[in-house]
Amino acid sequence: MRNRRKAVFEEPGYWQSYSDMMAALLLIFILLIAITLFVYRQKRTDLENARLQLNATRQELMDSKEELLNSMRELEEASARATMTEDELQEAYRRIDEAQAELDSTRSELRDIVGIRTDIIGELQKRFDNSSMKVDAQTGTITFSSDVLFRYNSDRLTPESKATLTEIIPMYLGVLLQDAFRPYISEIIIEGHTDTDGGYQSNMVLSTGRADSVASFCLDPENGLTPEQIEQLQKMLTVNGRSYSVPIMDASTGEVDMAASRRVEIKFRLREEEMIEKITEILEKGMEEE
Repeated sequence: MRNRRKAVFEEPGYWQSYSDMMAALLLIFILLIAITLFVYRQKRTDLENARLQLNATRQELMDSKEELLNSMRELEEASARATMTEDELQEAYRRIDEAQAELDSTRSELRDIVGIRTDIIGELQKRFDNSSMKVDAQTGTITFSSDVLFRYNSDRLTPESKATLTEIIPMYLGVLLQDAFRPYISEIIIEGHTDTDGGYQSNMVLSTGRADSVASFCLDPENGLTPEQIEQLQKMLTVNGRSYSVPIMDASTGEVDMAASRRVEIKFRLREEEMIEKITEILEKGMEEE
């Protein structure tokens, strides 16, 4: 009896096998669910990463588009500036050409004036070839000794000096006022000078008075010039007193030559100085534009 019960209990039962099978199936089901959840989460993570990457790419594209638009605007602005610069450059070239033409014209006038100075001095020397009065070969100046024209400390012409001036003035001014030379002469100057004896101011008064006396003589129609020449001279004449500011030095002693310093000079100034100033102005203008 006991052996039979023991055999019954020791034999494997049907329900035990079924229970094991159900446990195995449940384990497999749970495993499948776990795998599915893992795959789902992984796919969700990948999708989220893909979305983030897509957003980043979209932002990069938008930034690139903005940079492209900015670059295009800068290019358009640069193109506009280049066009403006080209116009300005052409305008600068035009101004340079005009300045060059004006400079060439002024240089030509200056060359003519330089030649005119030589012609005037040559004509003056020819006129005074047989005269005791000498014409300076460099400047064309003639110089009267004050001792010949005036008494000591006086600015009134002596009767003897008037005869000298009547001979010399028409010869000298006649050359300067002729049609061939007059347009090139800017100024005819009569200058009085004294020696260094006495004060500067008193000598200034004396030198100015003497120059003015010679000028008045030249403008008197009874002293050799025609009314037409006098009218022309009035437009060009300048009278200066220089006191003893420009003395004549004795080359042998190095001291002031008192007799030679007392003098009245008549000279002329050509328009070359005006031409030089004009050339300088053109050059300075060109440098400023550059």
